[in-house]
Order: sequence, then C-alpha cells, then structure tokens
Amino acid sequence: MRHDPMSPITFDLFADAEPEQQPRLDRIGEQSCVLKGFALPWLDQLLPALDTVLAAAPFRQMITPGGFTMSVALSSCGALGWTTDRSGYRYTRHDPLTGQPWPKMPDVFFELAQAAAREAGFADFVPDSCLINRYVPGAKMSLHQDKDEVSYAAPIVSVSLGLPAIFLFGGFERSDKSQRVPLLHGDIVVWGGVDRLRYHGVLPIKDGQHPRLGEQRINFTFRTAG
Repeated sequence: MRHDPMSPITFDLFADAEPEQQPRLDRIGEQSCVLKGFALPWLDQLLPALDTVLAAAPFRQMITPGGFTMSVALSSCGALGWTTDRSGYRYTRHDPLTGQPWPKMPDVFFELAQAAAREAGFADFVPDSCLINRYVPGAKMSLHQDKDEVSYAAPIVSVSLGLPAIFLFGGFERSDKSQRVPLLHGDIVVWGGVDRLRYHGVLPIKDGQHPRLGEQRINFTFRTAG
C-alpha cells in the first residue's frame, strides 16, 4: 500500500542491512559527478532525522505557475524552503501549509551535504535549504534549471534513497541532448561551477519495492538559496 503523501513516513530501522557498495566517483561533466553509494554509511542517522522533519512539515503536492499539480510530493527544511503555486516559484522562510518556519536542517543532513560537496571538489559549500522530494511509481520531474537561488556560486547536492531512478543531465538549453544516469539507493549527484545551470530531470519511477523504504524514492536536494 502506498504511503499518504500528506503524512510523515516511519522507517524500519531494523530492516536488513544495506548491501555493501564501495563508493566511487563517476564524472558526468566538467564539474559534476555521481558519488556512488556515498550516503549509505549515513542512513541510520538520516532516516530518523527525516521522519522528524516530515512530522513538522508534511509532504504535499504543489501547483506550478501553469496550474499543473506536480506528481512529486515536496517538503523542505533549513532556513529557506522552496515552494511553488500559481504566483510563481520562490523560497520562503515559512511553510505555507503550516504557517510555521521550516524545520531546522538536521545536523546529519548538513554534514552529509558538506562531505559530498568536498568529495566532488566544492570545499566551501554551506547549504541553507534542503528540498525533500518523494517519488512514487510513475512520478517524474521534467527538465528544468535550478535558478531560484540568489547566487549560482554554490553547487547542488542531490541525494537518492529508495527506488532506483534515471536522472536526466542535459545541457544549457532545454532542447540539448540529455545523459541518462542511473541512480541507486545511496547515490549522490553533485553539480556546480561551469555545470551549475545545466538542465536536469528524472524519468518516471518504475514500479518496485525497496527493502527499506518501500514503494518510493526519496530525494534530498541541498542548495545555498539565500
């Protein structure tokens, strides 16, 4: 049974151990890479921290400026959270659903994002926003650029958990050909510098059952937004 996207997720911390996977760095661009399995050692801290965030800021499916309901459910934590509605895309200091400040970014989130950025060659990354996406089978993300941030100097750090995904990593025009990059549970994509404004997206998630997270893919996207 699929999880209600408006409710927090409770994870089984006593599930089978994660499969051993030797982390490696795969380059997908001049200043972009996939850190294979990088998040796996952090999972026992990440998942309960995520549950705490979602208890305060539940997942919701937002409306785009064009009036479409996103297939991906979203939440945020940190000083700034990303939102969208008929008036446009923007960062806010308060969750429009609850009226409260977005939950504080858990220390383990911040530390993982900094560690991944350093591994990818971005030593001074200080994220102030984490967008949390929940994909169920069939959900997707169309090609887009991350350009709502005040500055593009900092990289984007994107963590994949749960069901596998095909990440589309394109060029600087929407019409440019995209690489199809398979992402597995624990993989992290980092892009910045000359690659910072590349178009990217996610193909529809295929049916599946992850042994620890079930019928879903969870994605953390860390940014320096303010």
